[in-house]
Amino acid sequence: MPRKLSAISPDWWDYTTLDDDLIRDAAALTLEKMLKLSRPGFKVLMYDTLEDFYLAEALEYITAWKQSTPDNPVGICGPIGPTEQLPLVARLVNELNLNVRSAHFWGMDEWFLDGKEAPVTHPLSFEKADREMCFNRIRKELVMPDANLHFPKGDTTAYRKSWAAGVRCAVMQGGQGDVKHWAFNDPPKRTGKYKNAPPSPAEYRKLTTRVVDLHPLTVAQNARTSGGGNISLVPTQAISVGPVETWQAEKVSIWHAGHHDNPFGQRLTCLMIAKKIPDAAVPMSLLADHPNVQFNYYRKGIGSCDVEMH
Repeated sequence: MPRKLSAISPDWWDYTTLDDDLIRDAAALTLEKMLKLSRPGFKVLMYDTLEDFYLAEALEYITAWKQSTPDNPVGICGPIGPTEQLPLVARLVNELNLNVRSAHFWGMDEWFLDGKEAPVTHPLSFEKADREMCFNRIRKELVMPDANLHFPKGDTTAYRKSWAAGVRCAVMQGGQGDVKHWAFNDPPKRTGKYKNAPPSPAEYRKLTTRVVDLHPLTVAQNARTSGGGNISLVPTQAISVGPVETWQAEKVSIWHAGHHDNPFGQRLTCLMIAKKIPDAAVPMSLLADHPNVQFNYYRKGIGSCDVEMH
């Protein structure tokens, strides 16, 4: 039986093309049931306060960078969304007097405009946000040199090579968007050989850092969260770290504060990863096959899937 057309945009694959039974099972999950979905290789954690949530996220940077030495450099790949952890990282480095000069950082993604990466002068630039919220705040005698900061560019060659240069990625952090992506690993368009079925999980996992077309839901979300709702401001393409690089990270840590994805989305990917149901229409679900994934939830941000008119 052919899969449903998307209820969001029929030219794309997304979670609305999934089987109805899976949709219902995800919507029915309670917080207690989500916690019980932990299994070997997949851990579900809850935090009672936002302070604890973002501090724990910031500490993943510190824990990774403390392992780094000039002979055995260690890095972390981090997101823009969430960003609340970034100033905390800088404060912790400075207060602990932690020398991170041998450590590395990979930005996950960047907007793609006019055939190249968005300049750091662009108000939505991810590199700009990383530098202003974190790295420019670390004392100069402690911070790593620019050569250790790897931001994706329109020509992805140097960025992809940095993943094969002998630096261990201890953890890749991420958020989850409305379309259930990490970074900008969006579901593909429903065209060509993917007209009747999305790519297999194995095929999707072969994707490296690349320029991607953004699902309409991703464009709308970024307008809502970062552009005051002005969709015309948001680019429709981006550069995204790929599954190939993601699988080089020893751990993938996803942070659900409750305002990037909705109550249903936070449940759906938890269920699909726990039950090992990877599907490229729900890119986050492909992490079902990664050996070390952690979902971090703000307890009060999980919300409810009960139907309630507003």
